[in-house]
Amino acid sequence: MKRIFGTGKKEPPPDLNNAIANIESRGESIEKKIAKLDAELVKLRDQMAKMREGPSKNMVKQKALRVLKQKRMYENQKGQLDQQAFNMDQSNFAIQGMKDNQVTLAAMQAGLKTMQKEYKKVNIDK
Repeated sequence: MKRIFGTGKKEPPPDLNNAIANIESRGESIEKKIAKLDAELVKLRDQMAKMREGPSKNMVKQKALRVLKQKRMYENQKGQLDQQAFNMDQSNFAIQGMKDNQVTLAAMQAGLKTMQKEYKKVNIDK
């Protein structure tokens, strides 16, 4: 069936730099969510300080605990994203190092060929 209808073009492999940028942008959005939750926690804490003990204060306390739990979840996700970005940065650094080594090797080989040509031109007997 593939010969009749053909096959779709394969997507190019993901670029490491684009993947790093994508993860960093996701991390920034999570940081914004964490900051929003921090502001909400401060507001709830101030509200609890002004209230007397009772069911309404317990409701606010439960809401604060839910917000705190959500904040911890976002912080864990942010840590995972940071670790992924770090790992990809290391991979990118290793790839760039290998490319630099290839360029250096090619330059040294070209220099060796040039030296060999020049050495053949030199006549020691003269």
